[in-house]
Amino acid sequence: MKNVTRRDFAATLGKGAAAVTILGASPLLGAPISAQNKKSLGVALVGLGSYSTHQLAPALEETQFCHLAGIVTGTKEKEAVWKRSYGLPDSSVYNYENFDDIANNDSVDIVYVVLPNSMHADFSIRAARAGKHVIVEKPMAMNVAECNAIMEACAASDVRLSVGYRMQSDPYTQQVKRFVRDKTYGEVQFINSDAAYISRGNPDQWRLNRALSGGGALMNMGVYSIQSSIYGAGENPISVSAQEFSTRPDYFKDTDETITAQFEFENGAVAHMMTSHNISGNRMKVHGSKGWFVLEPAHSYGPIGGHTSDGTVLKYPHKSQMALQMDDFAQHILAGAPNMAPGEMGKRDMIIVEAIYRSIREGGKRQQLDLAEMGLVRV
Repeated sequence: MKNVTRRDFAATLGKGAAAVTILGASPLLGAPISAQNKKSLGVALVGLGSYSTHQLAPALEETQFCHLAGIVTGTKEKEAVWKRSYGLPDSSVYNYENFDDIANNDSVDIVYVVLPNSMHADFSIRAARAGKHVIVEKPMAMNVAECNAIMEACAASDVRLSVGYRMQSDPYTQQVKRFVRDKTYGEVQFINSDAAYISRGNPDQWRLNRALSGGGALMNMGVYSIQSSIYGAGENPISVSAQEFSTRPDYFKDTDETITAQFEFENGAVAHMMTSHNISGNRMKVHGSKGWFVLEPAHSYGPIGGHTSDGTVLKYPHKSQMALQMDDFAQHILAGAPNMAPGEMGKRDMIIVEAIYRSIREGGKRQQLDLAEMGLVRV
């Protein structure tokens, strides 16, 4: 890849990657992969856009078990700013042409891929081949085949893999899971989940370019609605039906603007999700046979908030979700703690995304989801 910048991501990734068996997502509790007996793992951020700049880098200053150890960027001006701001030596600064040299940098333990979706598979696979553990930002990849290829590369290199699902480490998400598991409000009957915002920015941004993003709102915010529908039900869905709406076709020329979908679950629960780049939505509500609970806001960077039908106010001290997420992954590597967001989870969600798009193409036709294909993924 030559002369790549944040404005030039038109790389074409290989297609048709060989499928691999989904191994399930139960934590690997044997001897953890060696991290040279480190107590803090060095993270290299690949791509220095808004999320890395304003969320991940500041979060790394709050983590207990991680620290910023490297950057990868195609913009010379950013190199100077980041080196000055974070005290990085020249040896920890890479571009997209010399990225593979990161294999020789023992100070980098984890590579965090924070690039447009079309580049996730390429750089995740290269990071794994360099012997680095991998965090890949959501969605995991452009399609299921690429998810398989990433997982296969990590397994072959004996490195750990996680998807950037920050909500999995949030205490409010953990509380939702406890309510569902313990049947605090009875059997789950219905879940409603919205994750949406109004886009009024540059119409040429990469998120509105299907070749770079793989899709619109569904590939961006929609994965949050998919996830909260699943942990709100306490299990993976068995079917999905979906619809697409567009009210600004001149702006959303290449990607989906608003999508709604309905899930069915084996336990009898149903869920309705909405995601959009043209509507504000940030809420999840779970109705049980004995009451309900709601998070609002539910998917933002926090603070999150919530309450229940019996008047309980859900309140936890706020800490960066990204710091919690990266610390959880570091503890998975260092101490064999559960992997909160393994690659199998990212693949499961991409199976669902593909089924949603297929349902839309077929006029909202109900799509069966194969639980075996989705694997034994933690909910």
